[in-house]
Amino acid sequence: MMIFFKERLALLSVPKTGTTAFQAALRNHADLVISDPPELKHAPLYRYNRWIRPMFEKVCGAELEVAAVMREPISWLGSWYRYRQRPALDGKPNSTKDVSFDDFLHAYCKGKPPAFANVGSQAKFLEAQPNGCKVSHLFRYEDQQALKQFLERRLETEIRLELKNVSPQADLSLSPGAEAHVRRKRAAEFELYNSIPIR
Repeated sequence: MMIFFKERLALLSVPKTGTTAFQAALRNHADLVISDPPELKHAPLYRYNRWIRPMFEKVCGAELEVAAVMREPISWLGSWYRYRQRPALDGKPNSTKDVSFDDFLHAYCKGKPPAFANVGSQAKFLEAQPNGCKVSHLFRYEDQQALKQFLERRLETEIRLELKNVSPQADLSLSPGAEAHVRRKRAAEFELYNSIPIR
């Protein structure tokens, strides 16, 4: 997460959406950078609303707009699947080393997913809060240029991105049944993604 106070902007860091590269590029322009631990770096909107937003509202009398990135849901799940294939997780409950992508998707759709498929929800991460706190600027991961242009205009700076935190390669072929299952069980993810305007 990054806060740009003068520009009244908070940029959330949704996991697996390339925001680490933006964080590296904009670190020196931000007034607050939370890069560790992951639970705070990747704080969802409800945590921002509970802890970060009140700090600026009560101390500075400022309300920040919130920007975030969402990835196409199956691509997002594929990134998680590949990330959990890395050798450091071999033999651990959250490893996907001996799991097919189909099985990963089916497991993700369970009411209580097993550790290897327990990766959360982008829709829940970005869910508007009862007090009106919401993501004002939501971008598709697949349209990095739109986010880059928005931030360059808002922050009045040129952004040079470098690849960061790239997941290992893996076979992401999936059956029509697995795709249909995840689209049915996790419909909110696809509805939110499809609602993001193509810029």
